[in-house]
Formats: sequence, structure tokens, C-alpha cells
Amino acid sequence: MKDVMNKFLDKFLQAVNTKSITAIKDGFLLTMPVSLVGSIFLLIAEFPVPAWNTFMIGIFGDAWKTPFYQVSGATFDILAIVAVISISYIYAKNEKQDGFSSAILSLVSFLIVTNSFVLTESGEKIGGVIPKAWTGGNGIITAILVAIITAKIFTFFLKRNITIKLPETVPAGVSNAFSALIPGFVIMAGSMTVFILSNVFADASLTELIFKVLQTPLQNLSDTLAGGLIMTVVMSVLFWAGIHGPNIVMGIMGPILTANAMQNQEIINSGKELIVGENAKIMTIQLLDVFVKFGGQGLTIGLLIAALLVAKSSRMKEISKLSLTPGLFNINEPVIYGLPIVFNPTMLIPFVLAPVVGVLICYFSIITGFMAPFSAATVPWTTPVLVSGFLLGGVQGVIVQLMVVASSVAIYFPFVKRLDKEYRAEEA
Repeated sequence: MKDVMNKFLDKFLQAVNTKSITAIKDGFLLTMPVSLVGSIFLLIAEFPVPAWNTFMIGIFGDAWKTPFYQVSGATFDILAIVAVISISYIYAKNEKQDGFSSAILSLVSFLIVTNSFVLTESGEKIGGVIPKAWTGGNGIITAILVAIITAKIFTFFLKRNITIKLPETVPAGVSNAFSALIPGFVIMAGSMTVFILSNVFADASLTELIFKVLQTPLQNLSDTLAGGLIMTVVMSVLFWAGIHGPNIVMGIMGPILTANAMQNQEIINSGKELIVGENAKIMTIQLLDVFVKFGGQGLTIGLLIAALLVAKSSRMKEISKLSLTPGLFNINEPVIYGLPIVFNPTMLIPFVLAPVVGVLICYFSIITGFMAPFSAATVPWTTPVLVSGFLLGGVQGVIVQLMVVASSVAIYFPFVKRLDKEYRAEEA
């Protein structure tokens, strides 16, 4: 099994460890502080207890949510801007070049290829603005592409010394600014050319064009039961093989799933109701992170509970006790590598099957109307189970998480008993 997996993993890792994919993964992680802080204010405004809104209205009046929406809007609505800066910065730094200059040029390039006007309801064009409609979730894919292309061009010029060189006595900050002039001119001229071509041939900005042609199909593809199951299976199989599958898969798919959640939030902000089967996205970043990966990838919280119930071998009892506390905060490396689950044939089936069943439970809970689709709000990844479920889904979220826990315990139970029997025999 190891030989087969190693052959597959060699090819897989060659693809996911390219400079571009690494920059996307690491760069998008830098958007987390912005989205998490915005989520705190959004959760306060949309706390999942009906009496909360009544209580706050009684104290602060009907418009009490406005300041909180101002904060959440200033974070979620510029997610593409944060992404284009952070991804370009990471790429250039990994190439040992000036990351700050690369980030600034990427931001300018993104703004050049995005329209600088908005249309009112009456059709009037108002210019000289940065439209938030394209700087949030709708502009994520454009931001990624612009960041990578800009950073590649920038580092290409600097590596080959195609720059304006100043004497060594000139301060580094001034020297870096002049070094960016030639690649900056090329990048901006190229962005302007792209803007002209997209408007001439598609009558739309590049950001709008990519959203229609690329991002929307990708979001629709990810927002399916099959898409959610494939992502979950790949994450589990990679982790079973000793590679941190969630970091790899979510590094690539995280921006798309986040865009799904952002689209739901935009519908809510417009005053419309999220309707499953019509305008709501089901497969979002929260469904996988908070409802299918709590306790860690593979829903190993079910393994720990099953082990605490039936384990008799010293090895399994001690590892389960030691792993329970970090497991409650969604850290499961102790059981992954300590039991181990990695390359353990007995644990492969439940490690893959438990989160698959979790996806099914969550998916059907939403499409049946038991639990509402998720908006942009999220919680820190270390938020304990049940607490995270309540914050994002109210009482229904807690019930769904309990159902997922129960199913994972039932799935792991016979495999835990089998492995425990093997360990007892070894100890004897």
C-alpha cells in the first residue's frame, strides 16, 4: 500500500508544490485575520438567538446593526484586494525579491483591469470609485490570477537585472523603488492593454469576464454533493498517507468555497432571502471546516470516544486520553501520528468514511431546510465542537454536529475494537 501511495503522491506533490500553488495557499492564509475579525462583528449582528435582536433594538434602536455591518463590509467586501496583495507578496518573497513592491504592483494591476464605475438603479454611471461588487468574493479568482502573473513578471525582471540600478550608497528603500520602475511600467501597460481588449471584445472588464467564464462555473462545480465528497475523500486519503491533506486541498479550493459563502452574504445584504435550490450555495468553507472537520480531519473525535468506551489495551487507552483535549480544539495530530492512523490499513476505511457521512448529514440538513445555508461569518478553526455549531447554525447547528459525532462513533467503533484486539495481543 505504501508503494502504491508513494507513486501517486510523488506526482500529486509535484503539481501542488509549484511556486504558484504554494503562493496561493500561503497567501490566502493571510486573509484569515481579516475574515475572522469581520466574522466576529457579523456574528454579533446575526447572533442565532431570536431574542437577541429584540434585546438590542430595545437598547440601541432599530439601526443597531449598522455599525457592525460597516465593519463586516469593510472586511469581506475587500477580500479580493487582501488576497491579491498577500499572494503576490508571498510569491516574490519566496523568490527572494522585494515582496512589498510586488504586492503594490499587483494591487494597481487588479484595479486597472477592474471597472472604476458603478451603475445606479436608474442606469446612471458614477465614475471614480472602486466598486465593492468586484473587490470581495466575486473578484477572488481574478485576484489570484493577477497576483501570480504580476509577481512572475516582477521577479522575472529583477532576477535578470532588467532594472534601473542606483549606486550602493543610495538607501535600500529608494533603490527598491527605482528597481520596480521598469517592471512596474510593463505590468501597468500590460494591464491597460488587457482592460482595453476585454472591453472591446467582451464589453466587460477582465474581472467581470473571469467571474462569468471561470469563477461562476468553478463555484457551481464546488457547490455540489459530488464536489464536497471528492474534496473530503482526497483530504482524508492524503492525511492517511502522512501528508496534511486539508492544507493542500483547502489551499486550492478554500478561495472557491469562501466565494460561495460570500455570495450567500451578498444575497442577505441585498435584503433577499436565501433559498436552497434557487440562489443559495450549500457547499461553503464552513460546512467542511466546522461541520465535517471538527476534531480534526477524519472526524477522529469519533475514534477517541469509541476508544474511551471499549479500549482495553494500554496503548489505545493512553493515546486516546492524551489526544482528547487537543481533539476538542480540532487538533488531531497526536492520534494521527501516535496511534497511528498514518499508513494504518485498519484505520483507512473509517478515516475516509466518517467525514463522507458527515458531508451527507450536513448537506441534507441544509437542502431539507433543517439548517440554514451559511453566510460569510466563520469562527476560528480551534473553536470547540458544539460551540462552533451554535455560533454558525444556532440550535440546529448543534444538533447537526451531534448527529455527525454519533455517526463517526458508530463508524469507528468496530475498527477500534479490531485494532485494540491487535494491540492487546502485542502487549500480551
